[in-house]
Amino acid sequence: ALEALFRCTIEALGFYPPGSPPPPQEEPDVIRRRFLTGAGGTAAAVAIPLVSARPSSVGTSDVIRLRKGMDGLTALDQKQGGHASLERDALAGAAEAVTLQGKAATQRIRQRLFSVAADYTAMAAWSCIDARQLDRAQTHLNQALRLAGMAQDPVAQMRVWNSTAILAHQRGDSGEGIAAAQAAQSTAITRHDPLFGSLAHARAAVGHAKRGDGQAAIRSLGYAEEALGKVQQKPRPGWVAFYGPAELHALAAIVREYLGQPAEAEAASYRALAALPKVYRRNRAMATVHLAVAQLHQGYFVKATATTESVFD
Repeated sequence: ALEALFRCTIEALGFYPPGSPPPPQEEPDVIRRRFLTGAGGTAAAVAIPLVSARPSSVGTSDVIRLRKGMDGLTALDQKQGGHASLERDALAGAAEAVTLQGKAATQRIRQRLFSVAADYTAMAAWSCIDARQLDRAQTHLNQALRLAGMAQDPVAQMRVWNSTAILAHQRGDSGEGIAAAQAAQSTAITRHDPLFGSLAHARAAVGHAKRGDGQAAIRSLGYAEEALGKVQQKPRPGWVAFYGPAELHALAAIVREYLGQPAEAEAASYRALAALPKVYRRNRAMATVHLAVAQLHQGYFVKATATTESVFD
């Protein structure tokens, strides 16, 4: 093989057949010596850059750090609602999570990074929904769904479908809202955690009510209430902390409002306000507005006006 490669005899390369006496004297500049020295030098020269160019690793601590940043944005959203800086910071967090994919990591860490990126992007989408930037919100949701799929994270997928249902509701597209809610119901997390299942059914109820299907809306509300009754306390992502009995009452008020049942909507709004934690100022303002609308539809004009005044406080 060496003779074929170098096109000369094996003796010319400095080797001799087994059993033959070695040459009496080896020249100082034998081709074999140049070959082996050159090969070794080349190997060393190649090995050093490979070691130094190896990307640094990323691990669980990086994922935890990014998750803490996400929790901070969630708290900001609860306090101020959607706004441009929240969207910008969320997209920056998503970009960092995706950039870290370029470092050495296990497959599990890579999936977690994609999950974090999906959550950050979904937060950016929600910020746009809250600020009524609906086209940008749709773009972010499309990206978030792609990232959640690569992460194989059913919780992130659930979050995207939940926001998609809200976006469809704002656009007046009840068909898409119901489809998004049903997609949320089909995620694996709804089978393991009734809290997410309840939220998905509540979104479906709003879509059915918007379309005027009262029977389906009330049935979905019943499923949501039943699932919520099975919820156990355990760690969950910060973004879903808003959902509980108070939020379900608030969504029930919207359902009843769409179905032309203002008295039931008023009662549901009162129950929502009674159960709503004080920290959710924006949610309390929205529930109060729906209470005023329910009072208005019953002809209580002065009472409805007085109710709305507290919203601005």
